[in-house]
Amino acid sequence: MCGICGIINFNSEQVRRNHLEIMMNKMKQRGPDDEGIFIDNNIGLGFVRLNIIDLTYTGHQPMFSDDNRYCIVYNGEIYNYIELKETLSDRYIFKSNSDTEVILAAYKEYGEACINKFIGMWAFLIYDIEKKKVFISRDRFGIKPFYYYTDKDKFIFASDIQSIIKLLSYKINVNWQIIYDYLIFTRTDQSENTFFKEIKKLQHGCNLNISVNSDKNIKISKWYDLPKEIKEPFINEEEFRHILYSSIKIQLRSDVPVGVCLSGGLDSSTITSILLKEFRIKNLHSFSAIYTRGQLGDESEFINEYKNEDLNMHFVYPSAKTLYEDLSIFLNAMAEPMPTTSEYAEFKVMQLAKEHCTVLLNGQGADELMGGYLYFFGYYFKELLYNFKWRKLLKEIITYYKIQKNFIGIYSFIYFILPQFIQNKKYIFKINYYSNVFIKNQSKDSHIVRDLYSAKTLKESFLNHFEHKFEHHLLWADKSGMWFSLETRFPFLDHRFVEKTLALDSSEIIEKGITKKILRQAFEGILPAKITNRIDKVGYQTPTDEWFKKLEFVNLSKEILNSQKFKQRGIYNCNKVNSLFNKYIEGKINFGNEIWKIINLELWFNKYIDN
Repeated sequence: MCGICGIINFNSEQVRRNHLEIMMNKMKQRGPDDEGIFIDNNIGLGFVRLNIIDLTYTGHQPMFSDDNRYCIVYNGEIYNYIELKETLSDRYIFKSNSDTEVILAAYKEYGEACINKFIGMWAFLIYDIEKKKVFISRDRFGIKPFYYYTDKDKFIFASDIQSIIKLLSYKINVNWQIIYDYLIFTRTDQSENTFFKEIKKLQHGCNLNISVNSDKNIKISKWYDLPKEIKEPFINEEEFRHILYSSIKIQLRSDVPVGVCLSGGLDSSTITSILLKEFRIKNLHSFSAIYTRGQLGDESEFINEYKNEDLNMHFVYPSAKTLYEDLSIFLNAMAEPMPTTSEYAEFKVMQLAKEHCTVLLNGQGADELMGGYLYFFGYYFKELLYNFKWRKLLKEIITYYKIQKNFIGIYSFIYFILPQFIQNKKYIFKINYYSNVFIKNQSKDSHIVRDLYSAKTLKESFLNHFEHKFEHHLLWADKSGMWFSLETRFPFLDHRFVEKTLALDSSEIIEKGITKKILRQAFEGILPAKITNRIDKVGYQTPTDEWFKKLEFVNLSKEILNSQKFKQRGIYNCNKVNSLFNKYIEGKINFGNEIWKIINLELWFNKYIDN
């Protein structure tokens, strides 16, 4: 786990070493253990290292192939590097125990097709010194980031947006469409675009090829297309368990301590129980965010199911006070606005975990694979409707309500069967405190409804989420973890597990008012019964509505809402926003989440745009 950066000057100008150093210093928290620079005339590569595998200098980057033809800078982990190394050892003499050298050897042996053999997460650049060509690749689901800026003279890339901004000498512009999708639909990272108009991110499962010369030949291609890889489902629950065990086993490979997130939900608890009961890991550390008993987001009731296990349990207590104190640091770490305060809870878990380990296993991905959110019932009901299974549909809706005792899945179903233009209008009419000009200028170019809500089956909805929504969770986890020099790994995102899970029939995922059916059945008796049988979904929720009624946030909110800059943005109906805020403070409405989005965005404007 590291940070990478680089510059390619298409005008043949020599890359300046101090420019690379500026970028590296800006993301030094990603790699406090080592650093390196390589410059070949008009291309320069920078690297900062966090020691995870092979802690010696033989893992230093930029790293060169045995014939010195190829140079790599790489951020990530290839978990099956040991197996690949054995396959390649008769044709390549390895000098280190690092997975970085295995990537170089695999590239020499298989060319760009080497990435199909990798199980892991990565963003790397390989420079062919002889042919003056660059090959860049990003992992299947977008776990590791790769941001870039390009114009007629140069190509600049980095693991962090801040490193690129630091090098640009002129004013950065706003991507208004991304701001619209963030405010109206609560979405980020759904495309190659960022909040900064000039800065893109290479999409998950994509490669980028560049000729390092004046012709500026840049080509982006998609190398991993998830729908095409879905073929055979699990034979039985035993195979389901076996592949998940395999994923966890290879993700435990590390030369530094490994811990686990424990939220109390089904996903993180599954990983924790496997580590304790199947792998019998000793001296395992878990990390949890909890609140006051009964407060929104608190899952201590379920986390405490592990209090009698051989587990070193650690807790952090996010609050309005800690968020206010951490606000500047937290927003600096994220670089772009986040639509909820849930990411702050994860941020505090990462801060806590760094005191005890350097690698953290995380349960992200299971919700998107196995319908963890209640709105996925809407897609399941829609699938039954479109397949003319009306009797089963009625039965499933009734059962859903009896078990879940809410209308979320039913409301979602009604919304998902509406025409797209009405779906779009629903959001705009519901959120009526934005200026008409802002809505008119951006709404026509939003693809959120089309990309996310048009699915006709449950499986199609999962695929849409992997393609257009899920990545933001991974990027937030990466940014939070790396701020504290901590690597986050995701066992549920082993592509072997993902592809087989998505090949399952919908009834094996959602049925009779219950989500994640196969996961519950496969680990019954391994998980605590109270967790196996829980039906609610909390995740990293935080008591936002309570937090923003605290005096420090009331004062901050008033200061922002009454500022001239806020009034001049052209985004809001300022009188309406202030009216809703006053009603919120009086306890008449819930408006905390919306206040957070506004505050977050305004502070982002102040830091990156206004200044």
